[in-house]
Amino acid sequence: MRNIRKSIIFMMVFLMAFTMSGLSVAHTSEAKKSEGDSDKKTFIVGFDAAFPPYGYKDDDGNYVGFDLDLAEEVCKRNGWELKKQPIDWDSKDMELKSGAIDCIWNGFTINGRELKYTWSKAYVDNSQVVVVKSDSDVEEPKDLKDKVVVVQTDSSALAALTGEDATDENKELCESFKELQQVSDYNNAFLNLESGSVDAICMDIGVALYEVKQRGNEFRILDDSISSEQYGIGFKLGNTELRDEVQKTLDEMLEDKTFEKIAKKWELSESVCLGREGTDSAYKLSAKKEKTSAKEVANVFKELGKGMGASLLIFFLTLLFSLPLGLLLVTIRRSRFKPLEVIAKIYISIMRGTPLMLQLLVVFFGPYYLFGLRLSSQYRFFAVIIGFSLNYAAYFAEIFRAGLDSIPAGQKEAAHILGYTKVQTFWKIMFPQMVKRVIPPVTNEVITLVKDTSLAFALAYTEMFTIAKQTAAAQASIMPLFVAGLFYYIFNFIVAAVMERIEKSIKFQIM
Repeated sequence: MRNIRKSIIFMMVFLMAFTMSGLSVAHTSEAKKSEGDSDKKTFIVGFDAAFPPYGYKDDDGNYVGFDLDLAEEVCKRNGWELKKQPIDWDSKDMELKSGAIDCIWNGFTINGRELKYTWSKAYVDNSQVVVVKSDSDVEEPKDLKDKVVVVQTDSSALAALTGEDATDENKELCESFKELQQVSDYNNAFLNLESGSVDAICMDIGVALYEVKQRGNEFRILDDSISSEQYGIGFKLGNTELRDEVQKTLDEMLEDKTFEKIAKKWELSESVCLGREGTDSAYKLSAKKEKTSAKEVANVFKELGKGMGASLLIFFLTLLFSLPLGLLLVTIRRSRFKPLEVIAKIYISIMRGTPLMLQLLVVFFGPYYLFGLRLSSQYRFFAVIIGFSLNYAAYFAEIFRAGLDSIPAGQKEAAHILGYTKVQTFWKIMFPQMVKRVIPPVTNEVITLVKDTSLAFALAYTEMFTIAKQTAAAQASIMPLFVAGLFYYIFNFIVAAVMERIEKSIKFQIM
């Protein structure tokens, strides 16, 4: 026995030594490789992968676009390695400040952001235009009165309509809208416009021209624009060294006509402005970091407070509908009629096996794409509640089923002998015991629901986390997200405490 133990110990020591030796060799090899590549710098460009023609994924799955072609040429001339990093546009400032990316290069508007970044010279003149369906009765911006308009979150169009530098005319125009909604990307915006849930999109002309061309004759662009601005490359505040290297290379590309060649390739020759008078105003600025004031902090809490009401409404209405629906579903799931049982199993499998975000999109856009029904903006809220309720009902049904199956079969037999009907047996004997057993897993699902309310953003429904992301983008600060996290934690703490009291109360009553 001792010999066997010694042999096992010897083998373990040998394997550990061999593994450490292999790791050491690998580390040495990696170190040598790093030394060989030390002169090659990696330039990480952050971009929105759904913003053609500046940056997007083509049919072959490659990231392409005007801005990315410019970045590739800059890296080629400097001997750098280009890394194309798709980012969530709402999180672009956190990506940049944390060092995850070196710059934001993707049709990035300078106007209104001059002091928040270190800028290159402007290289594209851009206008904000209105896109409507071809059969729309909207002919000019003033016709948008009492219409539902959508923009991308933290976009130039949003700034042109609601920003500090927005003109009085645009502010008046925005106030005339029935509603101004925000979505995460333009593909979502066009889905909303096509289905009829919104009446118009305000967006960059370059993207608008590309999208309208790609989608045939379904949409058109109004002749009058609502604003114009310039695009630049945004670097982390104070990072003038990297900015100057990139700008020097762009100037060289302009001089030898490479810049013009790339612009022509992407049909942007009429929009580019690098080298013209007035394109270096932001480039010459010596921006200083602004400190967060107490007033800004107070505004964050005030804005998130509004969104918290929307999140709570989703939470309570989902519970109100999904719990009884889950009970009905488990009854069907346990039915002796085989077809009903199979249907319930398939439903539960689909709800648990596909993302909630996808289910929300199906519930919202399904009526239009399946039956041709025109959607209204009011349906957005109902779609959120329907989607959440159908999803959580499936999870609750499985929890209830597990609770019922854990009750000994002898209790049903005893109830039958005592003269109880099936309904009485269920509600007076089975149901109370099932509730006692399922409280812990139900609590977990309820806590998950609190956090899942943030997924309502997929349908452009403005709840707390959506407002937090919008505020964070507007202030170029991560603080609103931390405040939102604190709200979620406090609410979940309260939910957990309430569920614990309910569990104790039920245990006491049953005893």
